[in-house]
Amino acid sequence: MLRFRLPPSVLIPLFLLLAGILIAGDGVAAEEVAAATAPPVDQGWVMPWWGWPLVLFVVTFLLGIVAVLGGVGGGVLFVPIVGGFFPFHLDFVRGAGLMVALAGALAAGPGLLNSGMASLRLALPLAVIASASAIVGAMVGLALPANVVQTALGATILGIVVLMWLAKKSEYPDVPKACALSTALRINGIYHDAAANKEIDWKVHRTPLGLGMFTLIGLMAGMFGLGAGWANVPVLNLLMGAPLKVSVSTSKFMLSIVDTSAAWVYLNQGAVLAMITVPSIIGIMLGSLVGVRLLKKTKASMVRKIVIGMLLLAGSRALLKGLGIWS
Repeated sequence: MLRFRLPPSVLIPLFLLLAGILIAGDGVAAEEVAAATAPPVDQGWVMPWWGWPLVLFVVTFLLGIVAVLGGVGGGVLFVPIVGGFFPFHLDFVRGAGLMVALAGALAAGPGLLNSGMASLRLALPLAVIASASAIVGAMVGLALPANVVQTALGATILGIVVLMWLAKKSEYPDVPKACALSTALRINGIYHDAAANKEIDWKVHRTPLGLGMFTLIGLMAGMFGLGAGWANVPVLNLLMGAPLKVSVSTSKFMLSIVDTSAAWVYLNQGAVLAMITVPSIIGIMLGSLVGVRLLKKTKASMVRKIVIGMLLLAGSRALLKGLGIWS
């Protein structure tokens, strides 16, 4: 029997986020809600309004399980799958995707900081750059036609599939010497690795190149509504040389800063609907709890292939939908 107990560090940010979404959703016009779920006019049977949120909850619950087992953020699965196979306008899906990624980051952030694996000195310079570009990306994404964004989203997801298939990870990268910028910003640290039972002294290099990469990552996160953990970790780990656990933890914490900036743009433009966002957040979070329990009993390699297959299908669907080939 599975039992779950959420600590206050998880419950409080999640409750505040859901309350804010519900309050903001009160100002959304009824016609916007109808437009978000409008079926094709030639469809004979129309699902009742409560049907789609219920189906969305079930789907996101399953996505939450798969996301944890596959080692990816829920946002990178949520946007292409929900945007491609649900009758919601892509703007609302991207707004919900940012909120989904933000909820997970807010829930995990306090624990990661307390553990010492997430580094504020590493996160803040990169997050400031990524936040500014995420705002620009969100504004550009909302201004472009939906089919253009859909096509670009499909191409990006297929690129993520290639990256996930080819990417390698290094537990403790070799950094012979810290670069001048990271030394000036004092980006270094020590954390206790319980698995290895030793203290890990780490530093980073190629910081200017990392700042440039996070400018692009923030732009894509805001434009497509994706949690950018799929890109954060390779840049932090392989490019800048942070240990893998530090990279994963810092990436998760950074999402709470970067996604907040982009989410405000979507919220201000009325592109965050409570009927889409609330069941998605609850489903992802509950699914993640189940996924954590199943993680010890599941082969990671098999789940990784399933995640790549899902992204390949969703990315192809988004690309073909944007090009008007598969509507």
